[in-house]
Amino acid sequence: MFTNLFLLFLQSIILSVPIITIKGHGDFTIEEATIESFQRAFDENKLTSLQLVDFYLHRIENLNPVLRCVLEINPEARVQAEEADRERSNSRHRRSFMHGIPVLLKDSIDTNDKMNTTAGSYALLGSVAGRDAGVVEKLRKVGAVILGKASHTEWYSFRALFKIPNGWCARGGQAQGEILADQAADQPFPWRLTW
Repeated sequence: MFTNLFLLFLQSIILSVPIITIKGHGDFTIEEATIESFQRAFDENKLTSLQLVDFYLHRIENLNPVLRCVLEINPEARVQAEEADRERSNSRHRRSFMHGIPVLLKDSIDTNDKMNTTAGSYALLGSVAGRDAGVVEKLRKVGAVILGKASHTEWYSFRALFKIPNGWCARGGQAQGEILADQAADQPFPWRLTW
């Protein structure tokens, strides 16, 4: 499940420009990478979680003004990546296959940190979540890096008197890079995390 979500995330954010190529055991470019190949690169000291997070932060910074898919970056993402790298170097093993892997959450998933959870609306901007959502607790426990919050249709169109366009929200505007359910019914929504 996470491999598919991660690959969809890569397709949405990176487009098709190879930036990082890791040589050695199973050469790959970032677009062709799987979580398993990232973990292998971590184990072989060819890539760090911090490098991977910095790569995505750079891509988001460059592409998000056009795509508008990421509403907010976690200010603690680099710290979480450094911690994953430290844990890996100190113990010589990882917590799980998600250890040190960056993940974007939909803006409707509560995180008890410095990020907002707004369902795409300004009405909830600044509200504080009392605790992490169950999926976030699980992701943190396995060592995933919470990279930020991804856009989705404001309030999931629940409050709209008239249908608003899929992918539109007040905080981000019309997202351009998402795979929308009505465009690709056989594809899962790229930011949806289910357990």
